[in-house]
Amino acid sequence: MPRTLIVEADGGSRGNPGPAGYGAVVLDPETGEALAEAAEFIGTATNNVAEYKGLVAGLRAAHALDPEARIQVRMDSKLVVEQMSGRWQIKHPDMKPLAAEARSVFPADRVSYEWIPRAKNKHADRLANEAMDAGKIGKQWEPRDSRAALATATAPARSAAARAADEAAERAEQAAAPEAAAAPPVGWGAPDLGVPATFVLLRHGETALTPEKRFSGSGGTDPELSAVGHRQAEATAAALAARGTIQAVVSSPLRRCRETAQAVADRLGLEVRVEEGLRETDFGAWEGLTFAEVRERHPEDLDAWLHSSKAAPTGGGESFASVARRVAVTRDKLLARYAGKTVLLVTHVTPIKTLVRLALGAPPESLFRMELSAASLSAVAYYSDGNASLRLLNETSHLR
Repeated sequence: MPRTLIVEADGGSRGNPGPAGYGAVVLDPETGEALAEAAEFIGTATNNVAEYKGLVAGLRAAHALDPEARIQVRMDSKLVVEQMSGRWQIKHPDMKPLAAEARSVFPADRVSYEWIPRAKNKHADRLANEAMDAGKIGKQWEPRDSRAALATATAPARSAAARAADEAAERAEQAAAPEAAAAPPVGWGAPDLGVPATFVLLRHGETALTPEKRFSGSGGTDPELSAVGHRQAEATAAALAARGTIQAVVSSPLRRCRETAQAVADRLGLEVRVEEGLRETDFGAWEGLTFAEVRERHPEDLDAWLHSSKAAPTGGGESFASVARRVAVTRDKLLARYAGKTVLLVTHVTPIKTLVRLALGAPPESLFRMELSAASLSAVAYYSDGNASLRLLNETSHLR
């Protein structure tokens, strides 16, 4: 029988519209244990937009845990529950694309919706407020206690009293500290944080579309590696084998990544684990087109996409904001699974740039300011205190 997961989600706006954020948690229905959390400050928005975004984030977090699961959504938003259940019409233009995005995560027959009082939605409400609090001081919410539970859900749940005590202590510590005080950079006077988890990020080798610079995402033809791409994969495998540090290989489900990953895994004597969250952006109707062709055929949509991470490509493509949420959930799941290890992630341009952007705390527009060559290597180290350190970007010496 398919596994059942509970998604509780909430969103809020301090002003409606005003500074807004959302929170979502995925729960085990038998134990009540939190398996995954998601939250984000989204800037100025309405309550309803924030609630819908919380729903989407919760569904995507559940999908990352088990794409075959049945989902029970619980929210204190009567509007969202009734609209997603099909009993109320969706008339507002801001709600329609968000509702469509929520419906795209799981088949409709595997998701049910239930209204619950706000008092029973405290976990998601807390996450939404944490996200808004972080946004108030110019930061984004980052997961804390949920990382270990994200991968396996084997650890016993912390008691509510213990969690409340920890949260109260954290709030008191933050209140006592100067608001402008920043955490010390990793390695500068910090206590020993142990061995970091290191993600070595490998962009797949060339396909026939790569040298023509055509949009090639997860919604296109899923091309194989070209002869050049196979040679690049073998050269990368030899270089990584010589370094001798890779302990696991994880790949996007798309063919070009699986072929690249397999070349490395065969050389290292490892297995390839496929991770859905590492797939490339779905570029919708732009798949297979060059930038110039998209500019000619869809100029307004392209301009919107270049100016906002929330804009999606023509024809139901995936926005960079959606990709960032998916990649962040995948990152945390892999960090829990591979704590203290060096792991090769074979993926695509957008997921790699997104992991780098999130590690640096850079704005979304930084995605357009990075260059990633085919079969290039980048690396990010993640420490136990939540800090990340970019160690390598677009290294291609192994190909020469």
